[in-house]
Amino acid sequence: MYQVRTPGYSKHDRVLRWALPDRVFFACGACHILAHAFLERWGGPSDEVWWIRPAPGFSGNHVFVARGDRVFDFHGWSNRAAFLTHTWRKARRYWPGWQAELVALPRDVLVDEARSKTIPGLWLREPGQFLHDALPRARRYLDRFPDPP
Repeated sequence: MYQVRTPGYSKHDRVLRWALPDRVFFACGACHILAHAFLERWGGPSDEVWWIRPAPGFSGNHVFVARGDRVFDFHGWSNRAAFLTHTWRKARRYWPGWQAELVALPRDVLVDEARSKTIPGLWLREPGQFLHDALPRARRYLDRFPDPP
């Protein structure tokens, strides 16, 4: 989601991208890998995967998991309404007039580039397309959080 980068940073530089702190890494381009790892560990049948798809001309994609009125992303657990309000407010601080829509995603697109491309505007990297496999890193990142409520 947070694609405001340090000068000189390029999302195409796999070494620099991999060197980001975990929290930033899973906020800036690997949120879908974290969502997959979450579902792998704690996923239940009622969990939903959502993509925040920016309106044309805007940046700020993000993928998160929802369970009722709670959501999980790189922050950990949040109240869904507060999370969405915070996300829109923060994005509009960076990009005045920012708009986006919520798009439900099937789970199988999270770690499959070809399947992700079947959804208009979506293009997700597979775990092995990062400098190193991002899935073990996501699994370790989940260790920081308590089991779901």
